[in-house]
Amino acid sequence: MATLVFPAPDPAGTTLAVLLIGPAGAGKTSVAKYWADHRRVPTAHISLDDVREWVRSGFADPQSGWNDHSEAQYRLARRTCGFAARNFLANGISCILDDAVFPDRPVVGLGGWKRHVGPGLLPVVLLPGLEIVLERNAERSGNRRLTDEEVARIHGRMAGWYGSGLPIIDNSQMDVPQTARVLDDVLARSIASPPNW
Repeated sequence: MATLVFPAPDPAGTTLAVLLIGPAGAGKTSVAKYWADHRRVPTAHISLDDVREWVRSGFADPQSGWNDHSEAQYRLARRTCGFAARNFLANGISCILDDAVFPDRPVVGLGGWKRHVGPGLLPVVLLPGLEIVLERNAERSGNRRLTDEEVARIHGRMAGWYGSGLPIIDNSQMDVPQTARVLDDVLARSIASPPNW
């Protein structure tokens, strides 16, 4: 009796929506851009931070303290990103979004992304070691650069993703192309067996 063997899903040729999660300095934006640039199907990169910074006058920078204004602007940016992602997907264009989603904070949780983008969204966590994110953060400038204490606090909170069922990539010893290849492998598994979240 012959056994049927089905090929593994090919994320490089599939229209999909990916949410890349991780602390500041995890490499989310670099990996997302590279991944989007090297796919065989049209792919858009949507960065929550970039959309948040569309607000020029009156920008509520969370570094100055998380308050009602920064929370409202974050929610508006997430809805805007979700709207853009749905429009791209409806037109056959894949999306990769990046955001520092906390496992312990409902306001910036996965539920909102799922509502705004749709149930097919595939979340993946990038979580390199603390020393790596501190090095990468030190190379940043402007309001994208955080204090070492803030980076360490965010990184510690991101450890809550362990045991969540979401795929986690430790890209401490990987460059951007290597991380993108691992991301494709993780996505192939997620397409075949979507994580429960």
